[in-house]
Amino acid sequence: MIFLRQLGGELRKLFTRKRTYIGYVVFLVFEALLLSLWVQVGRDQFEALAKRNFVPVDLLSSSLTATYWIMGFSMFLLGSIYFALVSGDIVAKETEDGNMRMVLARPISRLRVLLLKYAAVIIYTVTFVVFVGVTGYGMSLLAMGAEGGLFIWNPDMYILAIYPDRDEAFWRLFQGACFMGMSMCVVTSLGFFFSCLKIKPAAASVMALSVFFIDFVLQNIPFLVSHKDVFITYRMANWVYVLQENVPWDRVVESYVILMGLNISLFILGWMVFQSRDFKT
Repeated sequence: MIFLRQLGGELRKLFTRKRTYIGYVVFLVFEALLLSLWVQVGRDQFEALAKRNFVPVDLLSSSLTATYWIMGFSMFLLGSIYFALVSGDIVAKETEDGNMRMVLARPISRLRVLLLKYAAVIIYTVTFVVFVGVTGYGMSLLAMGAEGGLFIWNPDMYILAIYPDRDEAFWRLFQGACFMGMSMCVVTSLGFFFSCLKIKPAAASVMALSVFFIDFVLQNIPFLVSHKDVFITYRMANWVYVLQENVPWDRVVESYVILMGLNISLFILGWMVFQSRDFKT
């Protein structure tokens, strides 16, 4: 009970910072821009794509399909910036401002302090993904209406799936959003780890993004295609398999066990570094 009250305080502290809301504003603008381009410019291209794949146009130009495109083609790269920004700030900012010395002067362990902060940024990450999904779907409803199902097309992962039933399509998309949220926790864990080091908040965010983008670039190099499964960003992208008609759960479970292990390892490493730091001088 005490932990939950402390977590609530940590979340209030997190959401009182203005930079926490930058990602929300940017994604609202991005969603509005993408949907306007979708309706005004891309309709002919979507119709051609539907004909090539023998898919009804109303499936491809539906609000659920638009929501999938908004999340699937923006969260991985654009969202990672804001997760790294918030998580890189969570410990390093308080250390830089001198607040950490006051916090550690109280009868509370350093492990508990880090657990509270880590839980706060993980909650932020998952709720942010849900926010993008809900607002993207809401804007898509206004722009395209409530008709149509869901069309999933991901050439990189060799996935093509069609869900004409709207209820099943909505449930599949919700599942995908949940798994995407878990995937993006890796970026948050990277930012949190670097935030525990003796560096500036901005440096922690940049370091987390550098590791993430280096991994992403390497796994897209042609001569490393056969070794994609060793890269973390490829494992993170496995959330899309949940949208496949016959979900390969063995592959999904394997990827998320690896990602969970990485998150735990990054937290432990951050805690070990933080535990050894001197805040008295």
